[in-house]
Amino acid sequence: MRLDLNAPLLAALGLALVLPAAAQAVDQPEAATTRTARQASLTAPAKRFAATAANPLAAAAGVEMLGAGGSALDAAIAMQAVLGLVEPQSSGIAGGAFLVHWDGRQVQAFDGRETAPAAATPALFLKPDGQPLPMRDAIQSGLSTGVPGVLAMLAEAHRQHGQLAWARLFEPAIRLAEQGFAISPRLHELLTGEAALRADPQAGPYFYAADGQPKPVGTLLKNPAYAAVLRGIAQRGPQAFYEGAVAEDIVRRVKGHARPGLLTAADLAGYRPLVRPPLCTDWRRYRVCGFGPPSSGHLTLMQILGLLETQPAAQAAPGLTVDWLHAYAESAKLAFADRAQYIGDPAFVSAPGGDWQSLLAPAYLKQRGALIGSQAMPTATAGRPAGVKQALAPQAEQPEHGTSHISVVDARGRAVSMTTSVESAFGSRVMSDGGSGLAGGFMLNNQLTDFSLRPVGADGQPVANRVEAGKRPRSSMAPTLVFDRDGQLLMVAGSPGGPVIIHYVAKVLTGALAWGLPAQQAVDLPNFGDFNTGQLIVEPGALSANQRTELQARGHVVTQTDLTSGLQVLLKTRDGWTGGADPRREGVVLGR
Repeated sequence: MRLDLNAPLLAALGLALVLPAAAQAVDQPEAATTRTARQASLTAPAKRFAATAANPLAAAAGVEMLGAGGSALDAAIAMQAVLGLVEPQSSGIAGGAFLVHWDGRQVQAFDGRETAPAAATPALFLKPDGQPLPMRDAIQSGLSTGVPGVLAMLAEAHRQHGQLAWARLFEPAIRLAEQGFAISPRLHELLTGEAALRADPQAGPYFYAADGQPKPVGTLLKNPAYAAVLRGIAQRGPQAFYEGAVAEDIVRRVKGHARPGLLTAADLAGYRPLVRPPLCTDWRRYRVCGFGPPSSGHLTLMQILGLLETQPAAQAAPGLTVDWLHAYAESAKLAFADRAQYIGDPAFVSAPGGDWQSLLAPAYLKQRGALIGSQAMPTATAGRPAGVKQALAPQAEQPEHGTSHISVVDARGRAVSMTTSVESAFGSRVMSDGGSGLAGGFMLNNQLTDFSLRPVGADGQPVANRVEAGKRPRSSMAPTLVFDRDGQLLMVAGSPGGPVIIHYVAKVLTGALAWGLPAQQAVDLPNFGDFNTGQLIVEPGALSANQRTELQARGHVVTQTDLTSGLQVLLKTRDGWTGGADPRREGVVLGR
């Protein structure tokens, strides 16, 4: 049966697309998202296959491919194509992604991260006075757009692991783009808070009404330009994006911006995805596999979890106790100090001691863990893994945004964990129609602002994550696969959220695997984190007054703030695959 990805499809799958009144969508967008996510989660374990994404229509596209005999990789491609349409604030075909793949025998890490243009220099974001541009100005410019990598990466992964024809994978997104999809509460709320997007000649008329207000929740939004671009990609492969009219239009818009960028047609035509060795780390009874540099996700995540293992007080009782949160915050400070000091594109930055695993060596973690006491330490400094002498300056924390996550397991047990991004919400706030002249299109990324805007530290030493030609910016994306002691796949996980991704994934691994919670309950746990910036951040309502008082007595500055994770988790049980979709967004878990 062919599935039509619209309201009838959602009804057929037993889902309800919650469309609250416009005022409620503006004032309480997460309430509608929460009800939709929980209503759509699996009511019984999936026996054959499962897929989860940040939007019901994307998850349904994945199920359509899996039901047609497609692989997990096929499903991920179809889901990405739909997400670029229905969740344009988070990811898209002009962005990048990290994908971890399990084929039943080996784990592979496919790198589709954007690269800096050939003309880029470390001074890319510096003003004439040598000071960096304000972050907002850097993001909303042509300077911030890197060479997109996701399509080239997905094509290479499909060459190795695809089952269905490449063109078939784009059919759900093309149908939706032509027939239209209902604007969701979350998309509407994010459009409401946008200013620069309204001024873009392509995006403004597409997202906003004549009075300048976002088109209402439930409005059927059609995107003929996106459909035309996808048809070209479906027929001719990724070269239809990286060469010809689409590439020319991307370059025209980047160079035509009020603050023009450096991207060229040669940069686009020359992009190459990479297949990297994954990083796999033993933790408790599990083997956790993820992405190495240029992502800091796996290294920093596993440093935190490894450091926690050195703290007896954190093992005493499961749950978000004061002892556990204190140990977690101190572990995170140490891990983020190393992250700022060492991690960057491995083609440009050497691993400490020649091996990134030096950051996770048991002796090193024991040495670092000894620094954790009963009181909160001041800002941590980087350690010296493998006795390395530091020749780089630490990068100051700066904002990271955006992203979406896809988790899939197919009927043959193959799996994909993919975190995908255009960086900030709606990327650089520039939309391309691919040269079609039609309404709509796709958003351009602003991933180059994931580089350090300041190329050197206060001591004049270079920052590992400075801008350089052809370099891939450091990321916090942490697509993760977890295996049990027998080598059987147990969990597929990941989240959007900038640097907080590391904390979100640490939370769900701890909740599900260390504390034994069901996947959805682990996802629902309160969010928290520490970035070595002097604050322990927690979601409002996460802590009792007594807990806050006790943490403050230990020297923590506790700050409450919204932490909008987007965890998409699949967890194997004796009865089949279960899952968790983050109630803070609009995700669902589907399967059969």
